[in-house]
Amino acid sequence: MKTINKIPVSKIQRASKLVSTGAKVGVNYLKYYGDKLTKTELEARSTLNENNAEDIYDSLKQLKGSALKVAQMLSMEKSIMPQAYVEKFSLAQFSVPPLSPALVLKTFKNYFGKLPNELYDSFNTTSVNAASIGQVHIAEKNGKKLAVKIQYPGVAQSISSDLALVKPIAMKMFNIKGKDSDKYFKEVEGKLIEETNYILELQQSKEIAEACAHIPNLHFPKYYEELSSERIITMDYMEGEHLSEFTAHNDDQLVANRLGQALWDFYMYQIHVLKKVHADPHPGNFLVSHEKQLVALDFGCMKTIPDDFYTPYFELAKPQLIANKTFFVEKLYQLEILREDDSEEEVAFFTEMFHELLSLFTQPFHAETFDFSDGEFFGKITELGQRYSKNTELRKMNGNRGSKHFIYMNRTFFGLYNLMFDLKAKDISINNFTTFK
Repeated sequence: MKTINKIPVSKIQRASKLVSTGAKVGVNYLKYYGDKLTKTELEARSTLNENNAEDIYDSLKQLKGSALKVAQMLSMEKSIMPQAYVEKFSLAQFSVPPLSPALVLKTFKNYFGKLPNELYDSFNTTSVNAASIGQVHIAEKNGKKLAVKIQYPGVAQSISSDLALVKPIAMKMFNIKGKDSDKYFKEVEGKLIEETNYILELQQSKEIAEACAHIPNLHFPKYYEELSSERIITMDYMEGEHLSEFTAHNDDQLVANRLGQALWDFYMYQIHVLKKVHADPHPGNFLVSHEKQLVALDFGCMKTIPDDFYTPYFELAKPQLIANKTFFVEKLYQLEILREDDSEEEVAFFTEMFHELLSLFTQPFHAETFDFSDGEFFGKITELGQRYSKNTELRKMNGNRGSKHFIYMNRTFFGLYNLMFDLKAKDISINNFTTFK
């Protein structure tokens, strides 16, 4: 794979890159209008989406950092994003052009004050895994194989300016408007800043590995503080396939069920017991070991769940409470889905909309076991997401809905559901976590 010798770091350089990408997108639209004269609307739109997805991703992968992280987050929105974008942006999860060996050594020296060969017995300057915020290298020390994650230069310093650049696009895409829209962007900005703090990530990684060590068929790497810094983390190198690679060829249902149960138990234990959850459940953060065990990686993005959000959020997972209209509306206000300044029309619309959404989305919690391979269930989720994303009535209203905590909680569940569906996991015990000692 082609390597990168430098990354645009300054605000002007990064903005210029996005402006040039915008020009390419403009040309793609001109081609689209020409294609409509000779092709069907579906064919013309499909070509437009493919061209735009490729041009936007090619720009973001050179910028790296939070701009690329946003693409990674959007790749999980399978129910509202065109497939061309999902396929291209999903590459941001674990397959982007890495830094060149020369830039790796320079970056490492800047971060640690020493070169890799002063810390490790051996260090491979060619990356084995490059994602949005950092890339991973193999090293050895005292006979142990290690993974060394190095953060890209300038990432931490460019978060605020990057988000300011993509904010208008995100607001339009998700119909966010109104004077208090900043609370959502501040939530994302805060989490991205946390993800660039590798000392915090190392601490969170050690805490979650210890707290979840009892969960069957789930493993974590060991982390090494003395070989880590604010921008570098050293951990055990874990052998295995990324989850998406494994699911592409697996035909053993028992293995799928075992991995799915471990994944589900991991998340339910975090959410219901720890009240703090790994809010970045994409395939690049999970491996399947040679022994067909699940390996969890990368705990930079952890979301604390406050009780005043947790309680109403999961009360609405109970079918008898969803069916109680008075109670349901009360919880919608608590969760900031309904607002005191809403018109009668808005109250009626959003009450009906979220009743339909929650009745479907919470189905796994309505029984003791659930079949996550059920294509009909996921088809309904996709259909519902696409229907509301195109709803002209919704576009006229303030889509600025819900507590800021929804951003990462919903991201967690959408990501988890997608991983469970990709695994085709069946007969998953929903409340297994309550039996853990």
